[in-house]
Amino acid sequence: MSLGARWALFVENWFMSVTMAFGSFVAGSTSQGGGAVAFPVMTLGFNIEPKGARDFSMMIQSVGMTSASIAIFWRKIHVDRTSLVVAGIAGAVGAIIGLEFVQWWFAPDPTKVFFVSLWLAFGFALWRINQITRKVRRTTLADRSSRTLFFLALSGLLGGIISGLLGSGLDILVFALLVLGFRLCETVATPTSVVLMASNSLVGFCWRLLGGGGEPIREEIWNYWWVCVPIVAIGAPLGARFISSRGHLFVVRLLLVVILAQFIGALIIVPFDRPLTLLAVLTFGFGVALFLLVWKWGRRYASDPGESVYEES
Repeated sequence: MSLGARWALFVENWFMSVTMAFGSFVAGSTSQGGGAVAFPVMTLGFNIEPKGARDFSMMIQSVGMTSASIAIFWRKIHVDRTSLVVAGIAGAVGAIIGLEFVQWWFAPDPTKVFFVSLWLAFGFALWRINQITRKVRRTTLADRSSRTLFFLALSGLLGGIISGLLGSGLDILVFALLVLGFRLCETVATPTSVVLMASNSLVGFCWRLLGGGGEPIREEIWNYWWVCVPIVAIGAPLGARFISSRGHLFVVRLLLVVILAQFIGALIIVPFDRPLTLLAVLTFGFGVALFLLVWKWGRRYASDPGESVYEES
């Protein structure tokens, strides 16, 4: 900032610094990247074009979530390393596919609606499952069979594609698979998803810098990035440290608050016509069905406790 004489950028772009003060803390403390806060605020609140908000999300997560990842490893917070390798590699491929192909299939308003509806579906599924029953929560994967690795790779690929469209997505899909399918405890799945999203953001950011994904990153987006870098480099590690001593129910409730706030904001700001309403309903319905299907599929992981944590929901 000093070498480039960029401190004056705060005068016009301070609102992004404020946004990411909260967003970076959420990124470090939950399975949602800072882009999950930045994307809806930028597109819904400040009417910034989704592709620009996507670029900013990847750029800022490359700093904030990488800082949080360093804090996670430094403090020796438990993560699932198999998921990091398998889903991380598949997610890198998915992010490039999303940037090169999928991003061109969506107009701005449908992109916003798809984002908040998919996240709302995950929030509903997570809330419902935590209301249903007492369940096994593992501290590590039950097995590393070819079937387990396949589903990790598939979720990583799909999540990476969504990241290429929205700036985040790998974290929430892998988190859903780990928690709902493999019965991993939220306090393990959360730092795992943080590290995954950091690596995925770095891949997406580097791909954009190399000229992939369409036109170069706009100067406006670079300015937003500069005024947020000093914020997220501190905020994300603080979030990671904060959440390391909290229980799984606290993580769940924090996630639900963020997801619900995003959807309410979209209802207020986006002009919902019939096609957008249909897209929201279909995305929500499909998402809920998918996440609940993953939950039912994962029942076999609850039949043999192994190395697990038992808690009341």
